[in-house]
Amino acid sequence: MNEPGKRTMTASAQKRRKIRDTISGAAIREFARNGLSGTSTQAIAQSAGITKAQLHYYISSKEELYRQVLGDIVKEWREIFFIAPFQHDPALAISTYIDRKIRHALKYPDISRLFANEIGRGAPEMREHWGVLKNSTEMANGVIRDWIAKGMIQPVDPLLFQMNMWAVTQSYAEYEAQARVLMDLDDDTPMNADRIIAEATQLFLLRCGLSGERVFR
Repeated sequence: MNEPGKRTMTASAQKRRKIRDTISGAAIREFARNGLSGTSTQAIAQSAGITKAQLHYYISSKEELYRQVLGDIVKEWREIFFIAPFQHDPALAISTYIDRKIRHALKYPDISRLFANEIGRGAPEMREHWGVLKNSTEMANGVIRDWIAKGMIQPVDPLLFQMNMWAVTQSYAEYEAQARVLMDLDDDTPMNADRIIAEATQLFLLRCGLSGERVFR
């Protein structure tokens, strides 16, 4: 029996949710590989395993779907990688951010590539999302400034420090082909996440004057 006040999702609603998730995943793959202009609704439908008619039951256009997917990515990243919950401990905050970010990039490389493609074309669809990202970045800047003021880390440029962490943790997804060649890895061999995380964490912890050892909760 359902608990009072709680609603359960009907079988039809669950099916619609599953189809929407499948469409979103297919859209991310196609947009990441071919960009907005190079992706057709037929390609998205085929990747999702549905007909074009079925796809258009759920979306009005590929542009609408692109904006929706981009917004979902921005929201997800803000929730996953925000450092404020760990602001009492710089080493923990930095270690957690890098660990989560690299593991996410390696597991979902197409998400990083889609975002990078959007930025590369001038970010015309990011206008409504910049405010959210800038607000999150400025809040993190405040946390870092507080660490510096309290002598918890050596002085760094808060904004550039964040941008550099972003660049390093994204690169293994955005430049995966290059990384695989340099690491002598074939397409079916997973990258060594622990190795990458350990090196990146040491790099940024040492920059802050902290021990290079990763910190875990």
